[in-house]
Amino acid sequence: MAKDYRHQPTLAALEQMIEAGEVDLILPKQSVDEFARNKDRIIRESGKSLSSTFKRVKEAVRQFGKEEGREEALASLDDVDHRITILGEAVHESVQRIEKIFGQAEVIETSDAVKLRAAERAVEKRAPFHKDKNSIGDAILIEVYREILSGADKNSRYAFVTHNKHDFSDMARDEREPHPDLADLFTTGQSSYSLAIGEVLNAYAPDFMEEVKWEFEYREEPRLLSEIMEAENLLFRQVWYNRHWNLRSAIESGKHKVVSEAEWKKHPERHQRTTVDTVWEKALAAAKRTEDEVGLENLGPWSDFEWGMLNGKLSALRWVMGSEWDFLDT
Repeated sequence: MAKDYRHQPTLAALEQMIEAGEVDLILPKQSVDEFARNKDRIIRESGKSLSSTFKRVKEAVRQFGKEEGREEALASLDDVDHRITILGEAVHESVQRIEKIFGQAEVIETSDAVKLRAAERAVEKRAPFHKDKNSIGDAILIEVYREILSGADKNSRYAFVTHNKHDFSDMARDEREPHPDLADLFTTGQSSYSLAIGEVLNAYAPDFMEEVKWEFEYREEPRLLSEIMEAENLLFRQVWYNRHWNLRSAIESGKHKVVSEAEWKKHPERHQRTTVDTVWEKALAAAKRTEDEVGLENLGPWSDFEWGMLNGKLSALRWVMGSEWDFLDT
C-alpha cells in the first residue's frame, strides 16, 4: 500500500473508520518491525531510480533520435518524468499515514504458543509451508490470527487481510479463497479472508463507505509538465502585453520618449524614460504577434484583482519550474 499512491483513498477510508470507532486494526509485532525495516528502501526507490533512467533516455533521444518527432518525444518524456517525481513523493506521505495508523493499532507480540504451532506447520508441510521455502514468518502471522480468534468477541467480525496470495490463497482454484490448510479459520461468518483491505471495509460498512465515497474514490492527478509550461507561457505573454501597453500609453502621453540609439547613448541619465527606436519597433511587432496568437479577448484589460491573480499565477508556476518566488521578469 505504501508503494502505490493509488491506495491512498483506501488509507483515507481506513483512517476515518478507525476514528469513527467502526474498525480496529490488529497487527502482529512482526508486521510492524518489517515495515519499519523496509520503509526507507521503499521511499528511496519510489520514483528516483525511474527518474534517473528517464534522464538517460532523454539524453539518448537528443543525441540519436531522428529530428522529425524528437521534440514531441522529449516533451512526452518530460511529462512522465514530472509525474514520477510527484507521485514518488506521495509514497513518503503514504508511509507517514501508515505509521500513524500503526500508532493507533493493537500490536500483538509473538507468543511461545504461536511459535510452536508455526513450527508444527513446517514439520507437517502445511501452508504456508506447502512450497519449498522458509515460510516461518508467514506461519507466525496466520497463527497470531488463530490466537486472536480464540479470544474473539462474539459481537465482532474479524478479517485476515494479506497481499501475499501465493502463500496464503488457494491458487489452484480461487486466489480469493484461503488455502485449504487454512480454511478452518474462515468457516464462520465471524472470520473472513481477503486480499484487499478496501474490500473488507466495503463489505463490513457499505453505508459508511458511501459517506466517504468522494474521498475514497477521488484523487487529483498532477498536471503534465507540458500543461504547466503552456500555462506559464500564456501568463508570461499576458503580463508582458499589459506592461507593453503601459509603456505605449506613457509614450503617447509624452512621459516616455522613443529616441535614436545615438541619442540614447548620449544621455545615460535618461535611460529610464527613453527607449531606442529600433527596440520599440520590435516591441510593436511582438505585440502584434501576441494579439494574433493569443487573441485580444485574452489580453485584458483587467481589474486590479485580476491583474494580481495573473501575476500570482505566473509566480507560482515559475516556482514549480525552478525559479524563486516572485520572479516576474518579462
